[in-house]
Amino acid sequence: MGKRPLVRRRGRGGMQFRAASTGKLSPAKYPRFTLSEQHEAEVVDIVHETGRDAPLARVRFENGTWSLVPSVLGTRIGSKFQFGLKSGISSGNVISIQNIPDGTLVCNVERHFGDGGSLVKSAGSYATVFSHGNEGVTLKLPSGKFTTLHPQNRAMIGVLAGGGAGDRPFMRAGVAWRKMRARGRKYPIVRGVAQAVYVHPHGGGRHQHVGRSSTVSRNAPPGRKVGSIAARKTGRARVKERA
Repeated sequence: MGKRPLVRRRGRGGMQFRAASTGKLSPAKYPRFTLSEQHEAEVVDIVHETGRDAPLARVRFENGTWSLVPSVLGTRIGSKFQFGLKSGISSGNVISIQNIPDGTLVCNVERHFGDGGSLVKSAGSYATVFSHGNEGVTLKLPSGKFTTLHPQNRAMIGVLAGGGAGDRPFMRAGVAWRKMRARGRKYPIVRGVAQAVYVHPHGGGRHQHVGRSSTVSRNAPPGRKVGSIAARKTGRARVKERA
């Protein structure tokens, strides 16, 4: 009897492969305010959430409600933010991108109006308002790509705090495992050729090698479907010499 590969066991699902819910707070989203509303919030606490490098600011609005939003650089307890069209271009304020000048650094950008912010939420990241046009507002994302969004989508002015959290090296493998465990990522990743023959189709042999073609059919059975699945071509592309 063989053993199911790790990718097959993860695909089936299970508690051992899910992100831990311990230490999770509420979603870090903007409140569902309309465009005509104008609110002011005060930071009452700065908290940390498991699996998130950027700190969260617990803000309280003038009507007594509170929410969790990602905090930008310079946020401290007692800071006040503004939500609405009449908000100024200052760090921490939330305003529609149609009212943000070109070249402004923003974060926690809404992909669709009302989703509470789903873009540029990593620690230390920011997007740049590139241009305003008839099709919408163009932003330059941290990856260098450009995206055009609806002018009414909201964004927070400033750069997200927590930058440089990933620069510190992990001194022990257990610390790295706990980081990946909190995020529900697959870790550690073991090469197939380094495993036993009953554990992985690429395992076994007197030395670590696949021993057969690593390209498998799209219709291969689950226990054999590893490697290059239905690959049209593999290897390095060779440049044809001109005659």
